[in-house]
Amino acid sequence: MHLGLYTAPLHDRSLADALRVVADTGLDAVELNTGGFLPAAHIPVKEIDKDPAVGKDWLSIFDGTGVSLQGLNCNGNPLHPDQRTGVAHAADLRRSIRVAGALGQSRVVTMSGLPGSEPHTRQPSWVVNAWSSRALDVLEYQWELAVPFWQEIDQLAGDHGVKVAIELHPQNLVFNPPSFLELVERAGTSHIGVELDASHLFWQQMDPVHVVERLGAHVVHAAAKDVRINPEAAWCGVLDNSFRRLSPEEQRTQIGAEEWVNEWPQRSAWDFVALGRGHGADYWARFLTALHAVDPDIACHIEHEDTSLGAVEGVQQAAVVLLEAADLADIPRQG
Repeated sequence: MHLGLYTAPLHDRSLADALRVVADTGLDAVELNTGGFLPAAHIPVKEIDKDPAVGKDWLSIFDGTGVSLQGLNCNGNPLHPDQRTGVAHAADLRRSIRVAGALGQSRVVTMSGLPGSEPHTRQPSWVVNAWSSRALDVLEYQWELAVPFWQEIDQLAGDHGVKVAIELHPQNLVFNPPSFLELVERAGTSHIGVELDASHLFWQQMDPVHVVERLGAHVVHAAAKDVRINPEAAWCGVLDNSFRRLSPEEQRTQIGAEEWVNEWPQRSAWDFVALGRGHGADYWARFLTALHAVDPDIACHIEHEDTSLGAVEGVQQAAVVLLEAADLADIPRQG
């Protein structure tokens, strides 16, 4: 098993510096962003896509570091009804698959995407609870758009020897195990799997260990990110819209055409936290055990989004817990 880091929190430094941070924590792998919501800060994707020989030379940066490349990440919304975002994110995903093949990588992480509710809309529409017949009409329309897109992506992934790992993420058509299995059934895919990010399952009251055990070989990649449920959840539940819009004068992250990340609620129902702040090493040991049973060579990468900790500090704290969990589970490391 490979235990590593998705390097997005270290985008402010060079890849060489990021690899030193990872190695110093005892982790042995990285996952690099290649487009979508975030830029490709640590990998020259356009150059590699144009000339695969560039990729072979570029890979030498990993030599002697004790860290290997174990996956690319292109999280975005390739089905966004605003074509300025949807077309760009879909193109990033296709390029990421081609680049993965050129680099000998077998995993590209992404999201299923989310269309609008009907033709000519410009905003995605997430059906949270399909209690009305109209909501089912919306879902059927969205599936009509998603199926041919994912059939095309499945074919491209197969052509390049890649598995596309869909993160089960809210505000996507595929956000839980049943919706993933519906995609597989509707589209007849064979190169689409799941990136099991435990954090989004936690706050939706799913058990990541149970999900891994039931999905089995559909799980092809994993993320170690923790969640803490706060007392405020007793008041507002876990579906909380008390976010604050950030102004153009404030530091904010652009994720699409005229779209930015909002400020997290001050009195949040739940928070993303470093490993160990929501669930202890014993839980993560069970998580790693379940993953190892599915694929002994699987990669599980820390995602650091604990805003109370700095980038390096958060990675270090999470790594301590993840490595302790691996020891408790007696998981062999690939290195």
